[in-house]
Amino acid sequence: MITVTILYPKTDDSTFDMDYYTATHMPLFAEVLGDACHGWGAINVTSGEYEAIGWVSVESMDGFNAGMGARGAEVVADIPNYTNVQPQLVFGDVVV
Repeated sequence: MITVTILYPKTDDSTFDMDYYTATHMPLFAEVLGDACHGWGAINVTSGEYEAIGWVSVESMDGFNAGMGARGAEVVADIPNYTNVQPQLVFGDVVV
């Protein structure tokens, strides 16, 4: 099991629509990952250097790559609908 953490940096002019993100974008992302997706969530950051943080648990890197290979362009094309910053992805193995 892996977790993909999606970091949205906070800048002087960054915008982020959490309602759109949780109602539309993340469900789309989960759909694209299909059965490999084991859950997702979003954090509305209230301090620090990030505007928001998303995460998705995926069965494996192969499962992530398969979903994103097939429909990843659709996920990426949706980003401007909720933010004006480039997300940073961090991949990690779930330990516990």
